[in-house]
Amino acid sequence: MRSVFLLLVGAGGTAVLLWLWFWQLERLSWKEGVLAEIEASIGAEPVPLPAAPDPESERYRAVKVTGALGARELHVLVSAKGFGAGYRVIRALETGGARVMVDLGLIPTAAKEAARVAEAQVTVRGNLHWPSEVDRFTPENDVDGNIWFAREVAVMAEALGTAPVLIIAQETSPPLPGVTAFPVDTSGIPNDHLGYAVTWFGMAAVWVSMSGLFLYRGRRKTA
Repeated sequence: MRSVFLLLVGAGGTAVLLWLWFWQLERLSWKEGVLAEIEASIGAEPVPLPAAPDPESERYRAVKVTGALGARELHVLVSAKGFGAGYRVIRALETGGARVMVDLGLIPTAAKEAARVAEAQVTVRGNLHWPSEVDRFTPENDVDGNIWFAREVAVMAEALGTAPVLIIAQETSPPLPGVTAFPVDTSGIPNDHLGYAVTWFGMAAVWVSMSGLFLYRGRRKTA
């Protein structure tokens, strides 16, 4: 009777763990498809800025816009691989038909107070984005010191007097001296499903081994 119970527990546990492993493989395939779609959108041929961009359907859409940069900058504190600590430079862009924001790229922290072009006619090639960077650990923005800790599109738009639309620049023409483009990509989008799948498969293997060991010991005791 004990052996039957151990066999049922072992088989049931193994089935559940293998189902979780298979489910994570399906999730992995789904997530890889999503990432491929995002990468295709990022690298697509740019189009003119839509009249009323939708944060859901047009996230990552490649656009090309020409306009005049506003004088005011918002500085978002970041740390980028290969660059170190720096600030993202966010400025308004007046296109004539719309006033939106542009994330022009990175400057070193030491260049925060450096003089840059106040207003310039530029062509920006980049991607629409509405980043979600605020969580319970995000500090309050130091608005007076112009140090922001997240790209809060709605809040920044209010500060700059623009529509709640942000373009992450891939390149600007002419290039802005001292500003390094930091285009959007998929590296910050988590995809942990392979690790979860390996974990569940490993747990299934351990469960099978332990169940086999318990059955073996049980039979030896009754022998």
